[in-house]
Amino acid sequence: MDIALILVGIAVVVLAAEAVSERLNVPPPLLLIVVGAVASYLPFLPQIHLEPEIVLLGLLPPLLYTAALQTSLVDFAANRRPIILLSVGLVVVTTFAVGAVVNWLIPDLGWAAALAIGAVVAPPDAVAATAIGRRIGLPRRVVTVLEGESLLNDASALVALRTAIAALAGAVTLGQISFHFLLAAGGGTLAGFVMFVIVARLRRRITNPVIDTTISLITPYAAYMLAEAVHASGVIAVVVAGLLLAHKAPVIQTAPSRIAERTTWNAISFLLENTVFLLIGLQTNWIIHDVLASHLPLGWIVLVCGSVLATVIVVRLVWVFAMRVPLMLNHRKNAGGGAAALLVGWAGMRGVVTLAAAFILPSDVPYREVLLLIALTVVAGTLFLQGLTLPWVTRHLDIEAPDPASDALTRAVVLQEAGRAGLELLDTLDIDDPHHVVDMIRTRINERSFAAWERLGTNGDHQSPSEMYGYIRRTMLTAEREKVLDIRKTGTVPGDIIAEVLNMLDVEESMIDTHTERVEAIRTAGLRIAQPQSCADLDRYPAIEDAEADVCPACIADGTDWVALRRCLECGHVGCCDSSPGRHATAHFRDSHHPVMQSAEPGEAWRWCYVHHTTG
Repeated sequence: MDIALILVGIAVVVLAAEAVSERLNVPPPLLLIVVGAVASYLPFLPQIHLEPEIVLLGLLPPLLYTAALQTSLVDFAANRRPIILLSVGLVVVTTFAVGAVVNWLIPDLGWAAALAIGAVVAPPDAVAATAIGRRIGLPRRVVTVLEGESLLNDASALVALRTAIAALAGAVTLGQISFHFLLAAGGGTLAGFVMFVIVARLRRRITNPVIDTTISLITPYAAYMLAEAVHASGVIAVVVAGLLLAHKAPVIQTAPSRIAERTTWNAISFLLENTVFLLIGLQTNWIIHDVLASHLPLGWIVLVCGSVLATVIVVRLVWVFAMRVPLMLNHRKNAGGGAAALLVGWAGMRGVVTLAAAFILPSDVPYREVLLLIALTVVAGTLFLQGLTLPWVTRHLDIEAPDPASDALTRAVVLQEAGRAGLELLDTLDIDDPHHVVDMIRTRINERSFAAWERLGTNGDHQSPSEMYGYIRRTMLTAEREKVLDIRKTGTVPGDIIAEVLNMLDVEESMIDTHTERVEAIRTAGLRIAQPQSCADLDRYPAIEDAEADVCPACIADGTDWVALRRCLECGHVGCCDSSPGRHATAHFRDSHHPVMQSAEPGEAWRWCYVHHTTG
């Protein structure tokens, strides 16, 4: 009963902290650490010791798996060089740098124990990077590098830690170190791939979303234990399995299964990520209590902790700037050059893995209580010092966060290309269509494409057709749901049928809400920057500054309204977009074969090539 109350209390605190953090505009991880630290001193609360088995086997696999599911394998592969340099190279350098500092300040500790604490504090945390990085809108490539680094550096650090612990008991040769590292990396990769193959084959035969999601919940633990059983890296196994399964999900899973899995892991990720930071804070009381009983002077302990914190921060900054060229942070096109290097270097927050790894240290290690305090200081120090200042650093650097308008433009192009592929296939089908189903399909695909393009509209004085549809349909859904609930009250319809109908209405409303949220984000951002593409016609017709127009002459002549305006870059003709009733811009292209038009809306400068279907 006491454990159940603690778990419920943790969940309640996490939810409350999330709500308060939004009001205070403070990242939830930082607020939860403070709450946990204060709560650790409350006399009526039990003392909670974060055991390494709970973190390494209970929390770490699902956290890493969630992060892997949200990481693009394509982006990960494209950034593999900086990821490896940070997740392996920087971990090794930090381990030895911290080891040297600790061994110098506490000579009685010994090199093996000093290197062990160096390995403990070396890896930045995927949870911290994701929780803070995504919240403040870091550039996508920076987030990809940080997440990729955090997914793999835990394995490097744990291998280094186990090697250092083995050295405490006796000599360890370079050959043994190399063997353990290769076994951890290679065995973990193989275990993750085996788990991917097994789950992929199961999913090809399973269409039930509940069973599929249950398999997903088992997967990270199975991958971790499979790797650890052969003394390989469970961390790498979980990451490999997650990356591959996420990459193949559109092929091996049904759409309902993907939706169910995504929803389930989003909830798990939210709860676990925030619980981790609360648990970190809850360790404060007993760790400090043990330190006060240490034989080292308190002032010297503070000096050691501060020196290690400074070392991990400085070493990361020096490494990132020294490796700017191989890290691909040396050119402006790669997210800002020196600014990107500073951003990556400053985003080195530590998390629960560091604290859990510290508890792996044997109980007979000299000054173990001080080593635990060092780990806690580095976790709290990096989260508060770097986590609180990271938004300020990001704002004052010449680096642009993801632009919702640019994303909307790219999304519209991809949807249009997908729809075009579907329509081309439709043209090849020999179908007897007395009910005009083909015409209905064409209309729906066009409406989907039009709605994507309408998100780019900047005029807030009138609603686009898709916005008007959303308003009307949302109002209708409310009435429809009320009617279904009235029918449910009669008891004449089975409950599962009522639930199925309500679920259909909920899915439709959620799609409308998502569209509305993205439109608001685009209008708030205000920028209209296209993702750079190129073709012969876009190169021949560069964007002009005076493309803005007020009216569509053809619409005025026809007596119709327009949604958005486009200008031909060959002759200057102004026509309305395809969401408008007249579709005069496309009609002009068909009549004149002028290939490139530019948006004539205020603040927009993107172009569209009708011939090559590219934006610029």
